[in-house]
Amino acid sequence: MNEFKLPDVGEGLTEAEIITWRVAVGDVVEINDVIVEIETAKSLVELPSPYAGTVQALHAAEGDTVEVGTPIIAIGSEDVPAPTPPDAEPQPERQAMLVGYGPRADEVVRRRRLPGAPARVASVDTEKVPAPAAHPTRQDRALAKPPVRKLAKDLGVDLSDVVATGEVISRADVEAHADRRPARDAETSVASPSGEVRVPIKGVRKWTAEAMVRSAFTAPHVTEWVTLDVTRTMDLVASLRTNRAFADVKVSPTLVVAKAICLALRTTPELNASWDEAAQEIVLKTSVNLGIAAATERGLVVPNIVGAERLSLVELAAAIGELTATARAGRTQPAQMSGGTFTLTNIGVFGIDAGTPILNPGESGILALGSIERRPWVDEDDAIVPRWVTTLAVSFDHRVVDGEQGSRFLADVAAILRDPAMALTY
Repeated sequence: MNEFKLPDVGEGLTEAEIITWRVAVGDVVEINDVIVEIETAKSLVELPSPYAGTVQALHAAEGDTVEVGTPIIAIGSEDVPAPTPPDAEPQPERQAMLVGYGPRADEVVRRRRLPGAPARVASVDTEKVPAPAAHPTRQDRALAKPPVRKLAKDLGVDLSDVVATGEVISRADVEAHADRRPARDAETSVASPSGEVRVPIKGVRKWTAEAMVRSAFTAPHVTEWVTLDVTRTMDLVASLRTNRAFADVKVSPTLVVAKAICLALRTTPELNASWDEAAQEIVLKTSVNLGIAAATERGLVVPNIVGAERLSLVELAAAIGELTATARAGRTQPAQMSGGTFTLTNIGVFGIDAGTPILNPGESGILALGSIERRPWVDEDDAIVPRWVTTLAVSFDHRVVDGEQGSRFLADVAAILRDPAMALTY
């Protein structure tokens, strides 16, 4: 019998919560079948089985928090029968599948073939297998382009469940379907006799709270603001939305700000750096791993886009779309939230003008984008005109970045947003 111990699926994670068992005692599993979904301090993770055989025991219940290295499941060799409860009729064995359960052992099952293995013809019991539907199924109508199918796969979304707003399923359709999933916090909240509702602090929320406290009281924060006219950026966004090259991606001001950050970091690399306390050194990064803060039902997560400075605008738009949709669906993997070098947070989506963002631990800079609104603005001719206006706020680690560097970086980002053509000068 093989005991599967909870692995460290992230960088130094010490525990995880059992969210959903995908198997039960008596189920037969194969190597790499998903057996359990866990929530770490950073995200939801599906664990595949390293063994093939029959599930003999589950050592933890759903909702339990288990330390890394603790046995969570016992799997026997495939020829070992599952234990039968006393005074109970033996139940037909169920086959374990990626999600849920397949047919009983007395039903017809088509097993996977190994690559190169000859096909086998299985007999069909027509009394147990229903005839095919005479009309097209929802799966038959699940038409989507390859990038959209990849996004659905990353989010764990079944395209047959997605309602298309057009002839084919779009990225927006998949994201909207993922956003409609019920929040798990609401299900686990506990109401007290006084009417108060208590939400357990664990998983992503626990890790975020600890990280923010550690960052706030370790790195000396400095925050600077600038209010600017971004009408030309809004014109660019409108133009890109009609461009065929951007038809399959979401175009928003966040995309232009993300590109501006990557360009501005070329001239002020100190904001793309970290402080090494042990070595007493400043570590300048060679690549921009741009974190995008995403508010999710499990708390704030900051997955990052590796090598964001090397991406074209279309590629950056696709990366931001997939990253945020995956985060909101709770499917961001721990590796995607490690190694970030600079963070962008868009607080403007909540109607907020500005704020003082806290650094992501290990980073030296974070920029907050405030709401973009039509406001009266005094132009170069002293005329009062309606313009699109926003406020940017950058926080930086004053051990790594001095006031001149922080100001120059913020001024560079602002210059590009005032006139996106300035990007050609970087």
